[in-house]
Parts: sequence; C-alpha cells; structure tokens
Amino acid sequence: MFSKSIKLNVLLAAAALAPSLAFAHTGVGQTVGFLHGFSHPVSGLDHVLAMVLVGLIAWQIGGRALWLVPLTFVSVMAIGSALGMMRIALPFVEAGIALSVIVLGAVVALGIQAPVAIAAGVVGLFAIFHGHAHGSEMPAAAGGVAYAAGFMLATAALHLAGIGLGYLIGKVSEQRGAVVARSAGGIAALAGIALLTGLV
Repeated sequence: MFSKSIKLNVLLAAAALAPSLAFAHTGVGQTVGFLHGFSHPVSGLDHVLAMVLVGLIAWQIGGRALWLVPLTFVSVMAIGSALGMMRIALPFVEAGIALSVIVLGAVVALGIQAPVAIAAGVVGLFAIFHGHAHGSEMPAAAGGVAYAAGFMLATAALHLAGIGLGYLIGKVSEQRGAVVARSAGGIAALAGIALLTGLV
C-alpha cells in the first residue's frame, strides 16, 4: 500500500510540474534552481509552520490522511507555483499564507477530526497561495523544473516532520499527547495571527 502511494505521489508531482517545463534552463540554472527552491519553504516561519501543521493534521486524522493530505498539498502547490511562474496574478497571497497558519493551527488545536476529503480540500486551498508565492519568487537564473522540484521536496520533508512530530508526541504520552499537539496548534495559530497583523 505504501509503495503504491509513493508511485502515485511521483506521478502526480510529475504531472503537476508539466506546466513549468517551459521555464526550464540547462546547466547552472538547474543547480541554482533546485537550491533556491529547496531553501524557499524552510526560510520563512509562515511556510515552515503551515507545512508542519499539514503533517500534524494528517497524523491527527490518521489512516489514508497520512499520505492523501500531504500529497494534496504538494500537488496543488505545484499548480499554484506554475501560476506564479507565469506571472498570473492571485489576490491576497500573503494574507492567504498567514490565514493558512491560523486555520491549520486551529484545526490541530481543536483536535478536529475532519473527513479526509474535507481536510484535503482545506489544505489544497491554502496550497495555492503557498505555491504561488514560491513560483512568483523564482530567481531569473533558476531552472523552473529544478526550482519546483526543490521546494516540493522541502515541503514534503516538512510534512513528514509534522507527521513524525505527531507520532513522537503520541509516543511520549498517550494521555497527554493530544494536549501537547493541541497546544502546539494553538501556539502556531497565534503565530499566524501575528504574521497576518504584521507583528512578526
């Protein structure tokens, strides 16, 4: 089952990256693109919090959500990045990113057990904003495909970190694990409010 989900992830990621093929360059641009792409999600608190929260939500729901929720985020983010690379305007990108931290943090804090389809829809909505920000901030010298591969890999790693954090919290204490996870979600939601209001 797990190997099938990995194959599906790879196929969907390749399909989602297809629109950015026109932006590919050869040689140095590929290396620069990958490094810039990989560093972009991990260089901003807003992106890091949102990505880890997606992983925590996947862990919180469990089952198919463990792979479907992060996969949805990465796939839709690739579409959003293609829009950004093509300079197609999207309103309220920064507000959408900050709201993603608030909403996803609240979902974790409240321990909401949403159906997988709804959880995937919510993270997919916010993934558009994150992807657009990545795509629109691509350096001119970067190769589009390599850049997208970099930020998609970094995003997936942050999702895995969130899932791992959830499992770690659960292992530390079965009784208090939910409280710790919900507290982390609440703190993240407050950080999102600070990001939205410009305090951070």
